[in-house]
Parts: sequence; C-alpha cells; structure tokens
Amino acid sequence: MRDLELFQMALGLTAPWYVARTAFDADEKRLDIYLDFHRGGRFACPECGTSDCPAYDSEERTWRHLNFFEHVSYLHARTPRIDCARCGVRAVSVPWGRRESGFTLLFEAFIMTLSSQMPVMAIARLVKEYDTRLWRIVHHYVEKAKSEQDHAEVEEVGIDETASRKGHRYITTFVDLARARVLFATPGKDAATLGAFCEDLEAHGASPAQIAEVCCDMSPAFIAGVGKAFPEAAITFDRFHVMKIVNDAVDQVRRAEQKTRPELKHSRYLWLKNPQRQTARQRERFKDLQMKRQHLKTSRAYQIKRNFQELYHQPPALAEAFLKKWYFWATHSRLPAVIDAARTIKRHWNGILRWCETGISNGVLEGINSLILAAKTRARGYRSDRNLIAMVYLIAGKLDMRLPT
Repeated sequence: MRDLELFQMALGLTAPWYVARTAFDADEKRLDIYLDFHRGGRFACPECGTSDCPAYDSEERTWRHLNFFEHVSYLHARTPRIDCARCGVRAVSVPWGRRESGFTLLFEAFIMTLSSQMPVMAIARLVKEYDTRLWRIVHHYVEKAKSEQDHAEVEEVGIDETASRKGHRYITTFVDLARARVLFATPGKDAATLGAFCEDLEAHGASPAQIAEVCCDMSPAFIAGVGKAFPEAAITFDRFHVMKIVNDAVDQVRRAEQKTRPELKHSRYLWLKNPQRQTARQRERFKDLQMKRQHLKTSRAYQIKRNFQELYHQPPALAEAFLKKWYFWATHSRLPAVIDAARTIKRHWNGILRWCETGISNGVLEGINSLILAAKTRARGYRSDRNLIAMVYLIAGKLDMRLPT
C-alpha cells in the first residue's frame, strides 16, 4: 500500500478529497500532509445542505493535526468556495476541521480530553502550542455544550462563592443539588449574580418560578437576591455555614481567655473538632483541659456549640422548641461572642429551621468546590475569570461534550 493511500485511509477521506502528497522533515520532526479535491468535484452547501454544488474558487489553509509518533503534523488543503443556486457563494465545511479553528477535529478532541485532567499550560508544553490557542478550543466546546443543556427539571439550587484569585475576586456558582452539577457560574458574589442566573435559566428552558428550594449561606446579598429573583423559593441556610458562625464564636472565646489561661495556647483545633475526629494525642490533651471545665469559659462555649449540633438531629416537630431552649441558654451564657452568634441565628431563624424539613445542604456544593480548587490550578496564570469558569463547567458541569472520534 502506498503511503498516500495509507494516509487517506487513516484520515477517513472520501471523494472528492484525496491526499496529494506528503513531506517529512526528520530534522524538524515535522510531517506535512497536502490534501486536494478532484477537478470537477461537487460539494454540499454549508447553509441549505444542497448537494452537488460546483467549486467557485479556492484558498490554501492549514490545520494542526495529531502528532505522527513524536513528529508534529499539519494538514494543508486547497479549500473551495461553492456557488450555490440558492445561497450564493459560500465557503464549504471540510470534514476534518472547523472553519477558522486552525486545528483538526481529532486534535481538538485530544486537547479537550487532556484539559479535564491537566493544566492547560502543561498541555501547551506537551503539544508545543501557544496556550492562548488551546484556550480557544476549550471555550468553543464548553460554550457549545453549555448552550445545549436543559434545565427544565431543576427545582433545588445551591449557591456559593469561591475566590477566583487574590484581591477579593470571586466567582459564584449555582448547583443543581438533585443532580450534583454546576448549572451556572459568574464573576462576583453580589445580588446581581442571581439576576444573571435567572437569565441563564430562561435561556435553558426553565423558569425562576419553578425553583422551590435554595440553599445558601447567610450573605445579605444572596438573601436579597433570592427574594427578588425566586419569589416562590424557600431558603435553607447551609448547615456548614451556620456551624461556622458557632465555631467562630467558640474560637473568639478561646483567644480572649488564653491571655489569662496559657494552657489554652495552641489548642484551637481541639475546640473546633468533634471528639470522634480528634487524634489520640488531641483527645488526651482535650480530656486534660476538660477536667478544668468548671473554670474555663472556652469549655462552656464548646458545650453550647455541641448542644447546637443536636438541632440537626431533631424531628421537624421538635426542632423549634429545641432551638428556643438553646437560644435562651446561649444568650444567658455571659459570653459576648456566643451571645452575638445566637443573635445572628435568631435573625435567620426560619432558614435555619428549614433544614430540619428539607435536609438539603451545600454538601454537594462543597464537594464541587474541591473540584473548583483543581480548576483554579488548571486555570493558573491566565488572570481570567472566563478561563476559570470554563474549567468549572468542564470539570463539574456534567456537560455532554460530543467530541469527534
């Protein structure tokens, strides 16, 4: 079998396309494959689909292809414009690449497969290409797959923000809690992000009115945004963020008390962890400190925190009575930090109690945040929220990429 026939079969070319010649440079480690079409060849119109259109003129174009062993490969082709009786003169679509891409479809599929596992900069070094060109591939396929998503069945949404880079720059992610996938991500963490999400929902076959449950932290911006954008939705405050408020109060008590009780120094994580998560060494030291609990304010704050955790094990019918008793205890503790935390919980009373009915939390979203941390690594060095958001969709959006094979 001649090499031209071999390359034609490998590329899957059909009439009127054929491999005209090849050029191999061992010193440059480069293979160039030149394609052409037979004289009198007929093509389909890219707009109306009419077949049997004659060539009008042609231009030379080049595409980067998959490597031939370790050798960089390029396809070169004389690509025609056709004269369609219905649409006029139009550039034809070639079967091996997108117009204006500069890469073959198989090369793009290779890049997209790697980009879900590797930093784009590392891929650029591997394939010897500019990273900016590879980002254009990533954005094309992510945006195409994102545009084809259907959100008609979304009813429960989790909202959280994550730092995109230093300097208080954030992106906010919206997650379908039932299907554990990112629906939408946008720069910022204010109420305007909710409006942008509403527009995205409507663009994907959904209505803001269908959102029945929203889980978020106690950010005033999110609360105001949910009330305006999703008037039918009930808010459940995320258990993780609620516990953080109580944990922060315990830590404030410890930091204030350690000024007069030096034994509390370097004991922060003893009071933030639950007993079952402590190491053997931590449990031993914690037991020693607990023996002085009648004298330690930190120990009292810790017991109040542990009691608050029991709220999340109460049946809905008993939850509010339990929380009222806890609130009385916390506000009469004579611990200013604990009292402030209790008052914060009072201001968000209904959203905290709603957890006992819905059981929803941003646990799914926290898991996705670990993937976003990986996405930040993949987008490292590009100083672009757009790149980070593309990676978030690619890793956690469960997109149907439909890559060429």
